[in-house]
Amino acid sequence: AQVVESGGGLVQTGGSLRLSCTASGLTFNQYTMAWFRQGPGKEREFVASHVHKDGSTYYADSVKGRFTISRDIAKNTVYLQMNNLRLEDTAVYYCKAISDYDTCWGQGTQVTVSS
Repeated sequence: AQVVESGGGLVQTGGSLRLSCTASGLTFNQYTMAWFRQGPGKEREFVASHVHKDGSTYYADSVKGRFTISRDIAKNTVYLQMNNLRLEDTAVYYCKAISDYDTCWGQGTQVTVSS
């Protein structure tokens, strides 16, 4: 199983980015998909998740109203739309696939927000 993130980059404050995470080697609709991030000198933290069983979504308080997680089953891909980006959103963003039996992390994609 493998998940690969893409879409990171450099953006100014207030800007937007869309991250993608494409899964392979697993049954995509049997996995909850989540995004985490790790900022400079910080612990890795939860950002958002999309539950496969009922489509529920969850967000960290710090990103509510600005970030949206969505899933395209046909493409085995989960997205993270990030709007109104702030300096404190600068981090490596990681995708995680979670099932009842295993988990799989991606390698991460860098998001840098500049003033």
